[in-house]
Amino acid sequence: MIPEGAIESMALYPSNPVYGLNSLGGAISIKTKTGFSAPKHELEVYGGSWDRHSEELTSGWNNGSFGYFIDLRHFEEEGWRDFSPTKADQVFGTLSWRGDRGSLDLTLGANDNKLLGNGAVPVQLLKEDRNAIFTHPDQTITRMFFSELEGKYDLTDDIVLSGNAYFRQNRIKTFNGDDSDYEACEDPVNGGFLCEEEGDEEERVVDINGNEVLASDGVEGATNNFSQTNMRSRGGTIQTAFDQDLFGHKNNLTVGVSYDYSEVHFQSDTELGALTETRGTTRSGILVDESRVRLNTDTSAVGVFLSDSFSITDDLIATVAGRYNYIHMNMSDGYITDAEKNLNGSHTFERLNPSAGLTYRIFDNLTVYGSYSESARAPTPMELSCADPEAPCKLPNSFVADPPLAQVVAKTWEGGFRGDLDELLGKGDLKWNLGFFHTINSDDIIFQRGGDSISEGFFSNIGKTRRYGIEAGSSIAYPQLFSTIDDWYFSANYTYLNARFLSGFRVQDPVDEDNEDGVWVDKGRRIPGLPEHMFKASVGVDLWQKLMLGIDGVYSGARYYRGDEANQHAKLGGYWLFNGRAEYKITENLALFGRVDNIFDVNYSSFGVYGEADEVLGDNYEDRRFVSPGMPRAGWIGVRLSI
Repeated sequence: MIPEGAIESMALYPSNPVYGLNSLGGAISIKTKTGFSAPKHELEVYGGSWDRHSEELTSGWNNGSFGYFIDLRHFEEEGWRDFSPTKADQVFGTLSWRGDRGSLDLTLGANDNKLLGNGAVPVQLLKEDRNAIFTHPDQTITRMFFSELEGKYDLTDDIVLSGNAYFRQNRIKTFNGDDSDYEACEDPVNGGFLCEEEGDEEERVVDINGNEVLASDGVEGATNNFSQTNMRSRGGTIQTAFDQDLFGHKNNLTVGVSYDYSEVHFQSDTELGALTETRGTTRSGILVDESRVRLNTDTSAVGVFLSDSFSITDDLIATVAGRYNYIHMNMSDGYITDAEKNLNGSHTFERLNPSAGLTYRIFDNLTVYGSYSESARAPTPMELSCADPEAPCKLPNSFVADPPLAQVVAKTWEGGFRGDLDELLGKGDLKWNLGFFHTINSDDIIFQRGGDSISEGFFSNIGKTRRYGIEAGSSIAYPQLFSTIDDWYFSANYTYLNARFLSGFRVQDPVDEDNEDGVWVDKGRRIPGLPEHMFKASVGVDLWQKLMLGIDGVYSGARYYRGDEANQHAKLGGYWLFNGRAEYKITENLALFGRVDNIFDVNYSSFGVYGEADEVLGDNYEDRRFVSPGMPRAGWIGVRLSI
């Protein structure tokens, strides 16, 4: 959505309701650059594998009172998989003012992206060709404009008033070429027509004009699913921070209110077609009536929040926070052909989410902390529009009903230690952390398969899920480790994640479609798609303060395929991945840099799901496992000029 060069810093905050809607496990705060934080001009250009090239120009300036920052970026590549070109154009800019007691920042941004990211591929096809795709194209076009005015004013030396107002418009178009569930009718009564199986019966396909579709080579074997989403949102936040002692103790209190309003106009269609020799799709112009969706939604959200940090002693700090959310959502169906299966609806969700925590400094270099928090997520319009088990919908569109869903509520306990061992290293800097987390989600929402196709299903609340584990990390900066010319940097992070269902429920067997009773998911089964072990490490060295060399290692553990909630089938294997980087400063203002990803050319997959390959590739492709393959070894070199 925004160019990377516009980002000054990113921070991950643990579960805290103050950060707003949907922050079940935490929130990522992105701070962007201004002419005061980045007062320089820079041009970066790089290119390499798969005809990838990127050009990015940033410029920042200030005179003490006024400043500007702008980032212009163009990215383009052919992609390492077949039929996967991508282009992205982004612009981001900020006009700033700084006064003795206040500040203002006006931010504008836009993008025009055309992304082709072809999806998962059958495992049998992947063994034949690592670059292969299943069907194509799978295109997403995004055109976004956003604006924000942010201001801050010091009412007194210890009371600060701040706020922001924003407007965002995002237009998204998708075009997905896929196989088809429609074929020539087998029943002589329906002879000559195109049909879809409904249980043990056939139903003739009807187009949007009410005509039954005749079977022919041009309408069998493929579908084109395309959608358009126009979103407009606006809102803002006002908050006041009080940095005043309370009962003789340091105290920081922040109170505020937020309002957000959004309108979404969504439309989708399925067009009949045929597959080409490369498994692309043709266009027939015939649109299926049952798949047409015209859905308009508007959502209002009000939030009132408070956060207070109180120093009980110089070493013991207590923090309490809370946020009340009120969300109202209206849904209007613009294409109703069955009065009993429409998307009209009105939904309201509200909740007060609290949190509390303690932080105690045991020694100058050792701190212990603990906290409890609650947060909530309201169902999305897509989930609410596809939640009827009696009328499953076809992803990514074909919404058919609007039964209610409950909001997801997460209750999280966290605790741990953090500190440093600087005195042990002497001239070095060593930071470390060790933490434990435990989250239970109530009324968690998943997509369950259902219907006659493996792509059909519905969203539902399935009771409780639990995620707990540990996070451990360390970072070391050690100058002149072996000599006067080398400065070293090390970091390592490990996460153990135990994610399981705490409520039993029934799902469709992803492998045996003839099993009408499905399979039962017992309490304690692992949640698919989430690895149990994750590890990241990095080693780098600066030589003569001119040459930087580094290598990163990532391990992601095995996980169950999406759709195997009952854990009955084999896991998707874990993998190690190593990437290298280098940079040489020719002068103070000119640098050459390079990067190699997947140094050892590991053949790995990052995601697994179930599908039906035999309908497109033939009866020999009976393995229902699909995976998202990781990219092979690749490299890029570039130049950076800054003044």
